[in-house]
Amino acid sequence: MPSAPISNEARPIAWHTELLAWCASEPLSAVLLLLNAGVLLYFFCGLPLFHYASETALRWAWIAWSAPEQSHGKLVPLISLFLVWREREKIRLARGPGSNRGLIFVAAGISLFIASARCLEPRIALLAAPFLIYGCVLFLWGGGVARVFLFPCGLLLFMIPWAAAEQATNRLQFLITNIVGTMANVCGIHTQAVGTTLIADDGSFRFEIADGCSGVHSLTAITLLTAVFVHMTQKELWKKVVILASSAVFAILGNVGRIFTIILVAKFAGNKAAASWHEYAGFISFPVALAAMVGFSKLLNIRRLVAVVPREKRVSYDC
Repeated sequence: MPSAPISNEARPIAWHTELLAWCASEPLSAVLLLLNAGVLLYFFCGLPLFHYASETALRWAWIAWSAPEQSHGKLVPLISLFLVWREREKIRLARGPGSNRGLIFVAAGISLFIASARCLEPRIALLAAPFLIYGCVLFLWGGGVARVFLFPCGLLLFMIPWAAAEQATNRLQFLITNIVGTMANVCGIHTQAVGTTLIADDGSFRFEIADGCSGVHSLTAITLLTAVFVHMTQKELWKKVVILASSAVFAILGNVGRIFTIILVAKFAGNKAAASWHEYAGFISFPVALAAMVGFSKLLNIRRLVAVVPREKRVSYDC
């Protein structure tokens, strides 16, 4: 028996058809959106202001992202776009009249970009991007859509490279050294922690926990992943805050796991093997940190099961 034809109302509307329909129904908003996109592209991709007027903000950022500790910056815009695409149905339903309050954020973004041009500091230009995007969305489609864009726009802050982050890692170096030294002694590998140096009592190894080994390089990336994780999996605000605030602990645990494996290799396979393993041990940090993040979130979401006994079935004993 042939199936009944699907009515027009039941057929899903293709995104390009809906986009064309929106442009036809709101031509002024479509023109403003096109102009805003053009201005943003010109600001960040076509206006060479930095490094002796030879680099645009995007070109400078791309070079900065080439450093291993900043390589996650290349993924941040793609993650933000994915989060927007993931909420596309919510955006379609939340679309409403624009709000002039968006012009406040647009003005703030323009002011930050002008300040970056005056100070020749491209990081300030990157800071202007989320303000400009959020302000345009709020101005064109109102608060409902802007609330959906709030987190993806805030996530763009992670694409700003740190400036000399290693200068603030001295305490982190000492912490990592002491934790790894304690773990080694517990496992029977007698080790002394002298400053930021781990020295085996039998002289089999001697390792210096350098600035780059303190975990600061993975701290931003782990915090980024934690922010995305809690946004997609947690409902209660307090759980999001607690898990995100613990991201530094996750990064430390991941780095402790990495350094401890190097010590194990040095103890049982020699310093030459440990030096080779050091080049690949970075792959240990993220699995350990992600496991700690997922485990901690599951711990927060454990629901205590309480057996409720009916009153008529309760038995009392008199002494």
